[in-house]
Amino acid sequence: MTAPVFVVEHFDAGGGGRYVLDGPEGRHAVSVKRLRAGEDVVLTDGAGRWADCVVLDTEGKDRLVLQLDSVHEEPVEQPRVTVVQALPKGDRGELAVETMTEVGVDAIVPWAAARCITQWKGDRGVKALGKWRATAREAGKQSRRVRFPEVAEAATTRQIASLLAGAEFAAVLHESGDTPLATAELPATGETVLVVGPEGGVAPEELALFEEAGAKAYRLGRSVLRTSTAGTAAAAVLLARTGRWS
Repeated sequence: MTAPVFVVEHFDAGGGGRYVLDGPEGRHAVSVKRLRAGEDVVLTDGAGRWADCVVLDTEGKDRLVLQLDSVHEEPVEQPRVTVVQALPKGDRGELAVETMTEVGVDAIVPWAAARCITQWKGDRGVKALGKWRATAREAGKQSRRVRFPEVAEAATTRQIASLLAGAEFAAVLHESGDTPLATAELPATGETVLVVGPEGGVAPEELALFEEAGAKAYRLGRSVLRTSTAGTAAAAVLLARTGRWS
């Protein structure tokens, strides 16, 4: 099994490379993971910087003493994959974020589509966004990533259109698409943006605006997926075809 991942804000080690992991991460490592001397761990800032470490000792219930010798930088993968996710009902938003993080999506943009039942307003929106970001962080750790996906502020339809206009490849999952996503011609670099509509589907006026911005409608498959799983399935298709899973 690969080494467990813990998130840190800095990589400043003392003399001889001695690093102390404390706080909530240290408590999880010592009291939950029950790590012991000689085991390997990975520290990351979630933004691409990471370090392989070896456990030297534990102190109390929340301090893990590590040997940290060098810090590495993981390059940004190409093409970069962004999924625009329409707001699902209940906790299905967190499910979508969790699984998209696990497959390797680089950024997630919550979208307040016209047919979304759920709406992020006021404190409710702040709380929901916080849950999505916390989910991406935890899923990033669980899947052993060192560069977690960015979860943006909720966007309007016009903001999504602007995002699509600047992409190298822009796709909207929609039943009207003549081309399967699995056969789409994909760029090797740049920004790839994929739009996943709500349970009620992308509205005609939204689809028209997105097509005007340069996006094209694509079919995913014969079956109809829920909005909380469509993004993960589609992202897997793109990541496999671009070589990022090779």
